[in-house]
Amino acid sequence: MSSRPDAPKPGVLGPTRRGLVLPAAAALTAASLPALAQPRNSARPGGAAPRNAPSGPAPSPASTPLGPFDTIARQALIIDADTDAVLLEKNADERMPPSSMSKLMTMYMVFSMLKEGRLKLDQELPVSERAWRMQGSKMFVQIGGTVPVEALIRGVIVQSGNDACIVLAEGIAGSEQQFAEMMNEKGKQIGLTDSTFRNATGWPDPEHRMSCRDLARVARHIINDFPEYYKYYNERSFTWNNITQENRNPTLARVPGADGLKTGHTEEAGYGLTASAKRGDRRLILIFNGLPTMRARGEESERLLEWGFREFENVVLFRAADVIEEVPVHLGDRKTVPLVGGKDVVVTLPRQWRQRLQAKLRYDAPLTAPVLKGQELGRLEVGGQGVPNLSLPLLAGADVDKLGLVSRIPAVIGRWIGG
Repeated sequence: MSSRPDAPKPGVLGPTRRGLVLPAAAALTAASLPALAQPRNSARPGGAAPRNAPSGPAPSPASTPLGPFDTIARQALIIDADTDAVLLEKNADERMPPSSMSKLMTMYMVFSMLKEGRLKLDQELPVSERAWRMQGSKMFVQIGGTVPVEALIRGVIVQSGNDACIVLAEGIAGSEQQFAEMMNEKGKQIGLTDSTFRNATGWPDPEHRMSCRDLARVARHIINDFPEYYKYYNERSFTWNNITQENRNPTLARVPGADGLKTGHTEEAGYGLTASAKRGDRRLILIFNGLPTMRARGEESERLLEWGFREFENVVLFRAADVIEEVPVHLGDRKTVPLVGGKDVVVTLPRQWRQRLQAKLRYDAPLTAPVLKGQELGRLEVGGQGVPNLSLPLLAGADVDKLGLVSRIPAVIGRWIGG
């Protein structure tokens, strides 16, 4: 529709927030560390070859670790959903009209209420005259009737129903205005920094704004926090009131592994998309806005996602249980303490960068007892030519108690004799 929604800094690259780990004190290369050189999913991502860029305005470049990359989107962002690494960005922090993509925040509110038990999927919500009269894309709810929450969710996600959004907003907060205030408060809690909500639908409003980076944050939260509800984003069609409507998300049909999330369109914003696709253990999230046509939206989404899967990989440095080093302990009830990362360590890198990866361990030895399990004992430093520098904590993998006085005497004498 015209003038209405959807009608008929993490660094450049970074580790997963699950932590990090490594072995040896000297510089290590990927070739010398089998675990370091293993991609998280060894199979090369499949899918069709990228298409030519769609016709329309002359493309301008986005920034990527591989250099400039042309896209006709006004704003764009691609992240790895697991590591939060940025693969591509263009005006990603610019406050833009998100149109129906802001319905992701509306659904985040609904999913939160469901998880807290304050809303039920089979709960019936009443349809007000205001909801019934709402224009733009519609679920076609009937005035004076009631609609189950689950049907309203599908009406919002699959059909982009503005009327369904208002039924949910009024049912939860009493009014759409009050619901928008709740959205603003929740947005602050989950780390949105460039978003202001004035309605539940994405209807044009000069103050209703989001950035690509904030849309990525909401998408990640939906995927990670509500896996039981994320399934609705993969539905291809939904029928309500004897009217069947198709999901407008072009990636569901065009991109292998695509399973969400939401399109958007207004005259001011152009055609936008927040999409996600998963292949093996890798999941990418793509957000862009300002495309000239619906066709361009479909072609550009396919081109960008295929590029992201083809050019980047997730590399496992160490697993959570791996012991990186045994560090000597002085005057302890054990002679060494295992040095661990405590969590899986995964980084996202361009495929040709894997052989450039280098790592160093830094820690003081011997340690002096007592040592507490989980205590930070050193740092792992990762870098290399063109590889962003990372510094991550290394932890004690066990408790080491201090020896009693009698037991310490031989140890002290031995150390004194040995210099």
